[in-house]
Amino acid sequence: MSLYAQRGVSAQKEEVHAAIQHLDQGLYPNAFCKLYADYLGGDNNYINIMHADGAGTKSILAYIYWKETGDASVWKGIAQDAIAMNLDDLLCVGIYDQILFSSTIDRNKLIINGEVISEVINGTQSFFETLKEFGVQISFLGGETADVGDVVRTIAVNGTMTARWPKSKLITNNLIAPGQVIVGFSSYGQAKYETAYNSGLGSNGLTSARHDVLSKEYATKYPETFEPSLANEVVYIGKNKVTDSIEIPGFGSIQVGKLLLSPTRTYAPLVKAILSNHFDAVKGMIHCSGGGQTKCMKYLPGPMRIVKDNFLEVPPIFKLIQENSGANAREMYQVFNMGHRLEIFTNESDAAALIDIAASLGIEAQIIGRVEAANTKELVLKGSFGTETFSY
Repeated sequence: MSLYAQRGVSAQKEEVHAAIQHLDQGLYPNAFCKLYADYLGGDNNYINIMHADGAGTKSILAYIYWKETGDASVWKGIAQDAIAMNLDDLLCVGIYDQILFSSTIDRNKLIINGEVISEVINGTQSFFETLKEFGVQISFLGGETADVGDVVRTIAVNGTMTARWPKSKLITNNLIAPGQVIVGFSSYGQAKYETAYNSGLGSNGLTSARHDVLSKEYATKYPETFEPSLANEVVYIGKNKVTDSIEIPGFGSIQVGKLLLSPTRTYAPLVKAILSNHFDAVKGMIHCSGGGQTKCMKYLPGPMRIVKDNFLEVPPIFKLIQENSGANAREMYQVFNMGHRLEIFTNESDAAALIDIAASLGIEAQIIGRVEAANTKELVLKGSFGTETFSY
């Protein structure tokens, strides 16, 4: 059993998918998000969407860093995580504007004070103001903040997004087909709309990242940060403190805690630019969130083989996690994005234009793979780690 599973987490969410397998899949079953008829406007040419996601256990990392350093500003990043994990899912069905957002914050008031709540709420508004500068309009409708110490040990930061969008501007993944290439867009570096280096970690796999990288001393200092029934050998098994630093080429020395807490990059400015100028070139889009580099397999419209054999360079944070945990490549690529969190399926002749737009925003991008004909749904990952094959 993997370390991830031993900690009570599932990268593939098998039980969740089993529970929902008989639910209505919406108008476009292969789309990255469930899309429904326009109940809000009654127009057959539009769809409605309501989508929920959050920062996950990344908030526990913020809690430890805040307690260790007194720096409450890290909670603004948690606000961005909850937004980006919603927004970037919506991007993958073509929605990038005129969105409504409502937050849900559950906290243990005995541990999480008003300063933290203020940083999260004001950080939410601040991030929306940044996105507005790039033409992405999101209205903050408030939400629910509940003191539920009997339910959460520290804090959970989540949110819901709602939008109404024309069917003619949707990306449904129905056009993904053999012969196409896959352009991967880096999750790390510093985009022109970011204020600091982004490690690329995002908000998936943070349970493993936290326990694999951080030292056992945090289990003693902060027992409220983990499930007490977990076996000792999977709790905080790393060698690092949050205040340790590692060298990032081109960016200098950065604390491990800050690398783990890099706010999830949103691709909204990029996707808006691409869809506004090259909508017909985009045949499908995947947000490599839960499931990492295997995420794409859930959204293919039919039997075909996905081959990814030209990955972007693996950023330092993932190397640090793997060195601490000893996890093999198969587990790493199923849990983490490993360097790119957005994939666009397109014709090879259109790829350069998409890569150029990314470069104009300071985002590295390249063709990382291709789609081949096959009798079943298959995924092949190739790299310096060897070859890993998945069948669906």
